[in-house]
Amino acid sequence: MRPFRFTNAKDAASAVRSLTGNPNARFLAGGTNLLDLMKEDVERPDELIDITRLPLTQIRTITSGPNQGGLSIGGLGRNADAANHPLVRQNYPLLTQAILAGASGQIRNMATNGGNLLQRTRCPYFYEVSMPCNKREPDESSARAGCGALEGINRMHAIFGWSEKCVAVYPSDMAIALAALDATVNVRKADGQERSIAFADFHRLPGDTPEKDTNLNHGELITAIELPRNRFADHSYYLKVRDRSSYAFALVSVAAALEMKENRIVQARIAMGGVAHKPWRALKAEQLLVGKEASDATFRQAAEAEMAGARPLSHNKFKVELSNRSIVRALQMAVNGGKA
Repeated sequence: MRPFRFTNAKDAASAVRSLTGNPNARFLAGGTNLLDLMKEDVERPDELIDITRLPLTQIRTITSGPNQGGLSIGGLGRNADAANHPLVRQNYPLLTQAILAGASGQIRNMATNGGNLLQRTRCPYFYEVSMPCNKREPDESSARAGCGALEGINRMHAIFGWSEKCVAVYPSDMAIALAALDATVNVRKADGQERSIAFADFHRLPGDTPEKDTNLNHGELITAIELPRNRFADHSYYLKVRDRSSYAFALVSVAAALEMKENRIVQARIAMGGVAHKPWRALKAEQLLVGKEASDATFRQAAEAEMAGARPLSHNKFKVELSNRSIVRALQMAVNGGKA
């Protein structure tokens, strides 16, 4: 065990100051990912700042600002509380479905909403410290630099947006639904000011800096996640395809949300998990669906348009057809309000 200092944050301002002053410090909330990484010697913080007692747990209707009428979800609220809140279940059932598809009941009782967004890839080359990994060892002079999965066993890895530096995928289910719902992440900066990050800009593709999972700066604290008001509640569905029926990460997942007028699609939102380094918005499929009649033929056309840009690796070519069919199935379920 590596020694570290443990600090209790009294308020958000002191938490941010403490983290900003120490580049090797980390916030500790639910700890469901960070503690695993510390046990595996992947993360080596010399200070943990406990933020669990900060009053950032409220779920409330937004009464002003650009997302007026939408919903604010506290960054330190528990996943289980978010999934089961009446306002989430009624107005954003897609988010409830996605959260409940992830992890286990015990983990959802511990994991926080902000922490869920910040969880790191479950790539086995990242977790195994004896293997090469640019995400874990970004220094090119390191003996363990490189991407072991690129030419290794990459069945679970990316088919969109990967680079020669990294082919890992992002693991969250909750974040896939948030991407489809056009969420915004509110953060407190080191100077005490706040800023908002559109969800599409929150996570990053690997490029030449795979060690950077998000566009958060060190010292910034997620205070809330905002969901804009929408008309997707009656026609949304989260589909997760995995090797076993519970407690497993997605091979492919699809969050589909539609606004319908009779049988015509007015708006469409589709986000995918298990296919890229960040939640992948299927923008080509969305654009093709708008204004069309909802039909299996239209759904297949949209899925094929999106998957035409896939770049599978040596062991995950099956993900292209699996994704194709998953998009179609999720849209079929969304049209029927989640009913088969």
